[in-house]
Amino acid sequence: MIKLKGIDKYVDSRFQRTFILKGIDLEVEQGEFLTIMGPSGAGKSSIMNIIGMLDEPSQGEYYFFDEPVHKMKERKKSDMHKHYIGFIFQAYHLIDELTVYENIETPLLYKGVKSAQRKSMVAEMLDRFQMVAKKDLFPEQLSGGQQQLVGVARAIIGQPKLLLADEPTGNLHSEQGDEIMQIFKKLNDEGMTIIQVTHSEKCANYGKRIVRLVDGAVVSDQPVEKIASN
Repeated sequence: MIKLKGIDKYVDSRFQRTFILKGIDLEVEQGEFLTIMGPSGAGKSSIMNIIGMLDEPSQGEYYFFDEPVHKMKERKKSDMHKHYIGFIFQAYHLIDELTVYENIETPLLYKGVKSAQRKSMVAEMLDRFQMVAKKDLFPEQLSGGQQQLVGVARAIIGQPKLLLADEPTGNLHSEQGDEIMQIFKKLNDEGMTIIQVTHSEKCANYGKRIVRLVDGAVVSDQPVEKIASN
């Protein structure tokens, strides 16, 4: 589904080139649940933004369902992003002026989904996340956990093939974080491909594979060893 070959990301100043990512080779199969880990400044968000088609590599090749993203025009990339990818951020990124209902509905408006279908899809999400009573509230009236639930609902309402989650539980207390991770696990069980960035080993254990980055390079890529509970 995803293939990165020799991906570099760098910034040139007058006298030197600073690498953010160096020689990244990565493949992700459809239906995987992959976690990217590493210290701050390791390049985790940069790799997510490249996979999510929000940023371009300086060098290298990126294939998404065998399509060469690195050769695509901006318009095609934007369409691919809209139709195939859902993004969840640590800082929620909800639109303050919109209600819970309107925030969740936004991706469907971008995709040109008809009104009646939008209503039923949003109603289903509100029901799934037990947010029906909060549909007319604004983000500032919600707790952090509730805002992140709205962020998850918004990211998955268009039934993306790929869900990207950048530190999705970073601002939540542990119970709220567990709730979000249980939702991810269920979505993955239903067939959605998920790539998450996290500092939390506990969150990483919900996935099936961990890629570790240090100084912009992959230093390990291993399956998660599930600890059997007695």
